[in-house]
Amino acid sequence: MSAEPVTASPTRSRTPGPGPVGPPSTRRRNGILLAGLTAGLVLICLVAAGTGQVHVSPAEVLGSVLHRLGLPVGPLPGAAQGENALWVVRFPRVSLAVVVGASLGCAGALMQGVFGNPLAEPGIIGVSSGAAVGAAATIVTGISTLGGWTVAAAAFVTGLLTTLLVYAMSRADGRTEVVTLVLTGIAVNAVAGAVLGLLMFFGDADAVRAIAFWQLGSLAQATWASVAVTLPCAVVGIGAALAAAGRLDLLALGERPAQHLGVPVERLRIVMITVTALLAASAVAFTGIISFVGLVVPHLIRLVTGPGHRVLIPASALGGAIIVVAADLAARTLVDYQELPLGVLTAVVGGPCFFWLLRRTRSRAGGWA
Repeated sequence: MSAEPVTASPTRSRTPGPGPVGPPSTRRRNGILLAGLTAGLVLICLVAAGTGQVHVSPAEVLGSVLHRLGLPVGPLPGAAQGENALWVVRFPRVSLAVVVGASLGCAGALMQGVFGNPLAEPGIIGVSSGAAVGAAATIVTGISTLGGWTVAAAAFVTGLLTTLLVYAMSRADGRTEVVTLVLTGIAVNAVAGAVLGLLMFFGDADAVRAIAFWQLGSLAQATWASVAVTLPCAVVGIGAALAAAGRLDLLALGERPAQHLGVPVERLRIVMITVTALLAASAVAFTGIISFVGLVVPHLIRLVTGPGHRVLIPASALGGAIIVVAADLAARTLVDYQELPLGVLTAVVGGPCFFWLLRRTRSRAGGWA
């Protein structure tokens, strides 16, 4: 990491501008990466939307979209009920997968930047476990104040509240220590796990199955309404993360250098933790827990782009969207007439991948101690 920003004048380098950073070769490489991820996301979405019991070719999927946009270009689905399969079932599902994946990928990059810790992810501050407790409580008690939205709303609210609780408990003398916050998150996660176990113990067989299904993760309940709720949260969260990218780069130099360079470290952390909670809680509220996306994707992107957040954040969002769309496609097509748990698939792939990254990082650093 270059030390130039540390020696620069605080007034000149208070907030880095939004312009391109790095030599031309680096900018070209990052541009190619973002363009490649965007093209890959469009391609996997076309394939995912056309794959299922009613087969629709990618050209027909694209033609259907263009016709709905008022551009009579390309073929329409030739299969019976092809249009209904696309617009009623698959497009909402693929759209929700894109939004959820982008939210989790961005949240992971944000957490690792805020904490300066490569092991950080949204789950460490209690978003996932808090959301699970809220969802399980509504399932066991049978509360249905908001109808079909009750479980998702409870998961969203308790995920946010748990995050705020972790943050409040980790503050002392007007500041927050990263290690204290991480350890508090681990403790709160343990308590949430115990509460979840008690709820499952007192619930009936149907409630236990429903809680287990929610914890395993799935996009089977995707609707346009759920997309309409999660999309604004994702847009606001990713926009806020991009706006803070320059300050996150300065924070990577350390708290004290960042403060000398004019970064309000505490306020930045509060805002970014809230943004992370918004992204992660809105994502898991409708899908259940989808693990390892926020942890592994930023690591993989960082291998190509380096630590700069101007590229890392959008690339992690695109990478997370690709991973979740591809995982959901595999979950509903690997076994005929059955759907595998989405969270299990991401964990099966993400676990070994993270282990490889851990060994690689440790080997390069020459050990942790």
